[in-house]
Amino acid sequence: MHEKIKEFEILSLKIRNCKKCRLWETRTHALPGEGNVFSKLMIIAQAPGFTEDKKGKMFVGPSGKKLDELLEIAGITRDDIFMTNLLRCALPHNRRPHPSEIEACTPYLDREIDLVNPTIISTLGYFPARYIFEKFEIKDKLEFPEICGKVFLVEGKKIIPLGHPAALLYHSSIEEKMVENYRTLRRLLDST
Repeated sequence: MHEKIKEFEILSLKIRNCKKCRLWETRTHALPGEGNVFSKLMIIAQAPGFTEDKKGKMFVGPSGKKLDELLEIAGITRDDIFMTNLLRCALPHNRRPHPSEIEACTPYLDREIDLVNPTIISTLGYFPARYIFEKFEIKDKLEFPEICGKVFLVEGKKIIPLGHPAALLYHSSIEEKMVENYRTLRRLLDST
């Protein structure tokens, strides 16, 4: 077995048993990242949703269906990517994450980034983008909607914040822009 896969198995076990914040009290599953650990593309979402928490898998609910549609249009499969979350446990009532929860979970994310060592990191939504911008010391004063789809080069990595696919469940008017942004992921993959 490849050393990287062994490291992920150890990390995944730690995540599944984590009790570093109070979210463990309401979760069914703490979700480690999943997918191709040798991928050039890492996608980082905010937290598992209700369906993901119940099933213990990433993007298996309505948001996952939208993500799969966007990836398919862009010519990307789940086999091409590694997916993970900023937080490992579902947020009650889909509330915003507390700073203490982000602080408790980000060492797991940092380790996944180190292990996968992707050349492209795509964040889905505001909180993952904010964390990655802080981690890589990207100084940008633009609001989140203005940075969506823009590529930021830092430390040999291409960082591209995108809107979360769940937004399409409520705002179909943004589909054309979101599709174009996901096609940018394909172009980035093809150029690395």
